[in-house]
Amino acid sequence: MSTHAARYAEFRRRQQESSTAIEDFRALYGFEFDDFQVRACKALETGHGVLVAAPTGSGKTVVGEFAVHLALRDGYKCFYTTPIKALSNQKYNDLVRRYGARNVGLLTGDNSINGEAPVVVMTTEVLRNMLYAGSSTLSGLAYVVMDEVHYLADRFRGAVWEEVIIHLPESVRMVALSATVSNAEEFGQWLQQVRGDTSVIVDENRPVPLWQHVMAGVRVHDLFVEGVEDDGGPDGERGGRGARKRRRERSGAPQRATEIEVNGERLYVNPRLVRLAEEDARVTQMAYRRGAPQSRARGGAPRPRSKFAPPSRVQIVEELDREGLLPAITFIFSRAGCDDAVRQCVSSGLTLTTPAEAGQIREYAERQCADIPRADLAVLGYAEWIRALERGVAAHHAGLLPTFKEVVETLFSRGLIRAVFATETLALGINMPARTVVIEKLDKWNGETHAPLTPGEYTQLTGRAGRRGIDVEGHAVVVWQPGTDPEAVAGLAGTRTYPLNSSFRPSYNMAVNLVAQVGRDRGRAMLESSFAQFQADRAVVGLVRKLRKHEEALEGYAKAAEDPRGDFMEYAAMRRRLSDLESEAQRNKGAARRKEAVRSLHALRPGDIIRIPAGRHSGYAVVLDPGLDKGPAPAPLVLTVSRQVKRVNATDFPVPVEPSGRMRVPKAFSARSAQSRRDLASALRAKLDVLPPAPVRQHTRGGTGEDPEIADLRARLREHPCHGSEGREDRARWAERHFRLKKETDELERRIQGRAHVIARTFDRVCGVLDELDYLDGDTVTEEGRLLGKIYSELDLLAAEALRRGLWDQLTPVELAACVSALVYESRRSDDAFPRVPPGAVEETLNEMARLWGELHETEHRHRVSFLREPDLGFVWITHRWARGDQLDHILHEAGMPAGDFVRATKQLIDMLGQIAQAAPPDGGVRSSARSAADALLRGVVAYSSVS
Repeated sequence: MSTHAARYAEFRRRQQESSTAIEDFRALYGFEFDDFQVRACKALETGHGVLVAAPTGSGKTVVGEFAVHLALRDGYKCFYTTPIKALSNQKYNDLVRRYGARNVGLLTGDNSINGEAPVVVMTTEVLRNMLYAGSSTLSGLAYVVMDEVHYLADRFRGAVWEEVIIHLPESVRMVALSATVSNAEEFGQWLQQVRGDTSVIVDENRPVPLWQHVMAGVRVHDLFVEGVEDDGGPDGERGGRGARKRRRERSGAPQRATEIEVNGERLYVNPRLVRLAEEDARVTQMAYRRGAPQSRARGGAPRPRSKFAPPSRVQIVEELDREGLLPAITFIFSRAGCDDAVRQCVSSGLTLTTPAEAGQIREYAERQCADIPRADLAVLGYAEWIRALERGVAAHHAGLLPTFKEVVETLFSRGLIRAVFATETLALGINMPARTVVIEKLDKWNGETHAPLTPGEYTQLTGRAGRRGIDVEGHAVVVWQPGTDPEAVAGLAGTRTYPLNSSFRPSYNMAVNLVAQVGRDRGRAMLESSFAQFQADRAVVGLVRKLRKHEEALEGYAKAAEDPRGDFMEYAAMRRRLSDLESEAQRNKGAARRKEAVRSLHALRPGDIIRIPAGRHSGYAVVLDPGLDKGPAPAPLVLTVSRQVKRVNATDFPVPVEPSGRMRVPKAFSARSAQSRRDLASALRAKLDVLPPAPVRQHTRGGTGEDPEIADLRARLREHPCHGSEGREDRARWAERHFRLKKETDELERRIQGRAHVIARTFDRVCGVLDELDYLDGDTVTEEGRLLGKIYSELDLLAAEALRRGLWDQLTPVELAACVSALVYESRRSDDAFPRVPPGAVEETLNEMARLWGELHETEHRHRVSFLREPDLGFVWITHRWARGDQLDHILHEAGMPAGDFVRATKQLIDMLGQIAQAAPPDGGVRSSARSAADALLRGVVAYSSVS
């Protein structure tokens, strides 16, 4: 078929698949839709729910926006949910620009704008709370878009996604948008099971091709080649993206290159990089051998200086600029590292903008920050921040003031910021694509250790490279570090097997809300339909299949062991039991001997002459030091007749040690002195010449008689009819295989039993806790249970109990804010073992809350659940000072806390105080105190930060 004919056929196919609604919708965009977008929109228009799994930047949100279009066209509602408030704000602004402020609302917990609009953007938690509360806002809802639905794997917040999916009314069509995962079909099958007809649309093609590179020194090398001319060096690597691409097209047959498959294409790891790795390893090894001077890597251990040291961050940006690869995002995985990188660029004089662009940047940043008081701007490092922005450089991480982050995001999307240094949080949903993504290191701190990046994390980060409609290709650059393995990098870049796994588990709040809505039995059944149980059941299917094979094999083994004289399996079981008893008796004898040997070592004194019966140093020796402080068992230091000083222990003495005599060890003896060792060894030999021969103590086989059970089994074996049968040992081997496989089969059955109904069993245990504490009474939710149902927190039960027991009744708003902070804050570091707390009522109440947590922890333990973490006091003093009106600069300076962390934690606390106000009795003081506390906190940087 000719090219023109093929294009016409494709046009006709797309025309048939499309519709008037899709074409009207497509006209709102400035580009042609991809095939997967058309198919997903068509499925949605014809009444299907859809799951779209596609790479970052591929345009999945077009499908979600088509649901908005259909809802507005037909007079229904559409909720657009996102995992984080920043993404909700971004999507809200996008939709307002398209459909107008009258048609679009925003609900994120701390922001409530036009909540009854036909289109409302919200965080997933807000929708979950609406569903449990039976909100009237749900009336007329026809579509729910769940953006970034792969968040349900998040172990802290993932359960919310499954709750929403399970509880949405059947009439609501769902649009689930996911990053590329390897088990999209499995997830789609679950959606079909719980939501009905759902079309699964998977697209693995990036709209903008992604090129993989490694930056060694200040040179950018291709990671993959289609073939290489082994010219012996990296010359000619420079020359820009087009030059690299043309060279690869000309390259010949590969030599010394490792083959790997990437997206179905067979490529080769660049042999130049393999040679660099080999040379790096040789240089490093030689440097360590020679004791070469060392330097310390950023955030790492000392390393030898070599020409393979990574480039500076300034050099990285300069080289990318020369190669035409800006704008770029460099992922550093450290907030301090991001800020340091910006300072390094500014101090070096690096400038990536024109004077006109710098003016635009300053004008926009000043306008966005105009409401922030000048005193606070100084505290927040505003002058340094805007100076870096003007040069086209910025940091982006959770420690930044949200307003600052918003400015960086907007300026970067407009092409005015050219180099951003970011932590991995930038990869989670915010629309900030770049031409190039740089990964400084391939490992990151996970809270406990430095763990290597997973293929999924690598893909999530590099997915930001390549701006649709702007770049013809995107670029991912890994910075060469000492020890870099290019084949391992290729494995990361080429792997596409990262499954979506559920993190769902019932919570206390979920349990009371479920029981209140549908009763315990139906609630239990609803949880059985979770993705977590779906995956467990699918795993059980495989285990059951394996179990059936085991059972078939067991039957075969038993048949092969059959004996016409009698029950051979009975006989084999007796033999096995006898063998086990004999082994156990031998172990007991060995343990007794070791205990006796240790006891004899305890009795040794300096000067004792002993005989070492076993080991390399067997023979006579004199005890220099009994070694009683060397661990759980003594480890005497001795000098042998051959002048060697060594420590011995119980393993050198299969029989207890008995001194053969004694001699004097001079006080001036030095184990390090060869002369001292010669003199004492000579004296030892002289002493041995006059000592009578030591009796050799023989170890008896222990005991005066045989174990009665062993003797009885031996007698019964001899009398068994199978004992004298021909072919007995052949049958015994089949029986032994049967026993070994039976052990594996029993373990399989235990695993199957453990996975079956695992979510429902957890729900039953949670309900058991709630029954004991009177939040539930069978299928009835008590008044206290209704209180708990209004609190959505990791420490929901602790908050409800504190309310119920009146722990907060006498607190002022400032004191209440300080105490409640312990329920929402989690320290990033665990080095502050004794955080500061205000004395008086706050300290006393926190002590009561800690005791209460201990009681609840014991209750959980009895019911075999563990949901409640210990309250964290790390934000108490900061909250107390902010709520009473102290200045921001004093608080942040004393706490050593970044402004972004402070704002985010305070916003979470305000949200929690709002929940407490809703749950508290209307006639008590806690309700008004909680509202006053929230008002006291919502000031200054907290009040004018729209993102948390």
